[in-house]
Amino acid sequence: MTLDPGLRRAILDAVASLEADSVERLARLVRCSSTLGQEQGALDEMARNFEALGLAPRRVPTDPAALKDHPGFSPPLIPYDGRDNVVAVFTPRGKRGRSLALQGHVDVVPEGAADLWVTPPYEPDVRNGRMYGRGAGDMKAGIVSYLTAFEALRRAGVQPAAEVQMQAVIEEECTGNGALAAMLALPRTDAVIIPEPGPGFAAVYSAEVGVIWAWVTVTGRPTHVREMHAGVNAIEAAGIIAAGFKDYEAEMNRAERVHASFHGVNHPVNVNLGSFEGGEWNSSVPTRARVGLRVGVMVGYPAAQAKADIEALVAKLAADTRLRGTQVKLEFKGFHAEGCVFDMDSEIVRLAKHHYADSAGEELRHYAASGLTDGRFFTLYQDTPTAVFGPDAQDIHGIDESVGLASMHDITRTIALTMAEWCGVEPLAPGAHA
Repeated sequence: MTLDPGLRRAILDAVASLEADSVERLARLVRCSSTLGQEQGALDEMARNFEALGLAPRRVPTDPAALKDHPGFSPPLIPYDGRDNVVAVFTPRGKRGRSLALQGHVDVVPEGAADLWVTPPYEPDVRNGRMYGRGAGDMKAGIVSYLTAFEALRRAGVQPAAEVQMQAVIEEECTGNGALAAMLALPRTDAVIIPEPGPGFAAVYSAEVGVIWAWVTVTGRPTHVREMHAGVNAIEAAGIIAAGFKDYEAEMNRAERVHASFHGVNHPVNVNLGSFEGGEWNSSVPTRARVGLRVGVMVGYPAAQAKADIEALVAKLAADTRLRGTQVKLEFKGFHAEGCVFDMDSEIVRLAKHHYADSAGEELRHYAASGLTDGRFFTLYQDTPTAVFGPDAQDIHGIDESVGLASMHDITRTIALTMAEWCGVEPLAPGAHA
């Protein structure tokens, strides 16, 4: 359907009337320190948000035993007890339109050095039109946008004429298993919107790389530093392994290895030395060191092959004469994710681009991301048209993460208008929360 001009105006007015409420809703979510294993507060807050919309929240567990044979499953880092995903499903009186899933993750990465933040990372602060706080941009503002968009339709006197699923999931930042569990627990929808933050400009994701997480533990031979020539320094050995991965990174960025969807993107495949543990005493040759690595995987290059590459590389490096006398152990935990290409010609993407341009006054540019999102699950394993676009976020995963509030409202308007046109609308049910 093409939106009636009067309805469009009513929806836009409704979004405007909810702006202050949406900022407060975002602040409540940011106050929830939802790092890995600590997501329950944010999940409870999402359950309250769904209830405030008149929807019944449902807990969806992430069960590794049930998911382990799925090609999208990644080896978990910690158990899932007490961290169930939260979803809500709206059902219209008559299903005349096309169904839609609105999905977002509540988990955030660690705040890093909290003393470097201008304001504490979990005390949201608004400065110059931006809200600062860990997770404000990635991606709690996007979640607030889809909640507010649904509320705006009701305030405009209508509701979707098709099923709308709202999913709040865990572990987008390390496995994606929460998204996989929620996707499999609910019926397939006709389209998906995931309001992940943009890359610093208004954008819709056109492609994203895959990712493998690997952990390498090196055990050396400790001695007193006065006899260091007789020992084997595990930290130095781990550094040699890390350097070997940077050589692999350079190889995977050679032009002939880069998928067409990433042409023009500088250095799309990244290998990150993300964590390092090692050593016991400044005057002792260290016994053990552990390196955590994030290895990007180009679209079209199977994640299983990248895993085999990593195994072969670590075996080669372990045989290096400089590592003689060490023991090297390789583990895979966390991401085992394929890259994917999103269909930019799908109707849901075209509608989102149209409504964003119409309401925000600029175009959503196509963005091939050197990171990844939960959008891959719906694209790769359900063949569901998926639009991934979100507000202007800065310094995500860094210090003083922030989101532009005007941009968040732009995304809210876009989702509301797109939902209305995609799903169709029907008059608000008698007694429904408006």
